[in-house]
Amino acid sequence: MAKKEIPVYLITGFLESGKTTFLQETLSDEGFYQGETTLVILCEEGEEELDPSVYPSDKVFLETVDSPELLTAEYLEALEKKHGADRVMLEYNGMWLLDNLYRVMPKHWLVYQEVMFVDGSTFTEYNANMRQLVVDKLQSADPVIFNRVSPDADVMTYHKAVRGVSRSARIVYEYTDGTIEPDEIEDPLPFDINAPVVTVGDDDFAYFYRDMSEELLKYQGKTVSFTGICVKDDNFPKDTVAIGRQMMICCADDISYRGFAVKTPMAKDLKTGMWVKITAKVVIEASPLYQGKGPVLKDAKIVYTKRPDRPVAVFG
Repeated sequence: MAKKEIPVYLITGFLESGKTTFLQETLSDEGFYQGETTLVILCEEGEEELDPSVYPSDKVFLETVDSPELLTAEYLEALEKKHGADRVMLEYNGMWLLDNLYRVMPKHWLVYQEVMFVDGSTFTEYNANMRQLVVDKLQSADPVIFNRVSPDADVMTYHKAVRGVSRSARIVYEYTDGTIEPDEIEDPLPFDINAPVVTVGDDDFAYFYRDMSEELLKYQGKTVSFTGICVKDDNFPKDTVAIGRQMMICCADDISYRGFAVKTPMAKDLKTGMWVKITAKVVIEASPLYQGKGPVLKDAKIVYTKRPDRPVAVFG
């Protein structure tokens, strides 16, 4: 018998970023309770602690995890069973990678929302010195809430940091004067999505790849053109090759290849490591490159070209 689905509300951010305050406010809201039992998992201890007097002790149960090694599917399921939890609120440690949590989370635990809190007064320092950990939290968060923001702060700095990782995450600014403002800065793509041929410059592949990944349907049937490096694999069909770029999200340690499936009679002549310029039509269908359907480039015109001056795709 299938296990009951457990909704998970994931709260991320660094120490003293406002996670506990949000959790306290949520748990003290009478409208939050509808007969459900809530398991609260705390993975970080800051200066502020939850006040147990503001929530019903027979409906909210707290557990503390002080080491990422303790987070296993068996342990989490044991906590769920121990408290008869109907839902989970998990305050995650900002110094732990989220991939580790997602890898061990029980299959019947589904993340309904992932909120990231950011202290606007310390964000620049974190972003400069711990960029990988910042990106780790930004890439799946929605919304991202910047609090303690000075009214005269240049929020474009915050905006660019988020948009360099995610185009879809909502951004909210909570200012020190008490006002709250949603981010409404527009981000035009660095290429014309409505042109007869969507031409992607050498410096714009990262934006192109991310936008195609997040909003694939708008590329259906469009003709695109970009320069990339070929990758072949014995598991690909004989008429299929991947063309893309090495891409860096946050730092040199996370550079990895990102490419699209290309169906072409030229596949037999292409070799891994070749640089080409491709112009092709986007069709959404299944391919061995993807776990299911994805963008497959067809009717391709492919010409050999030289390695660009900046071969690794980056944001900005």
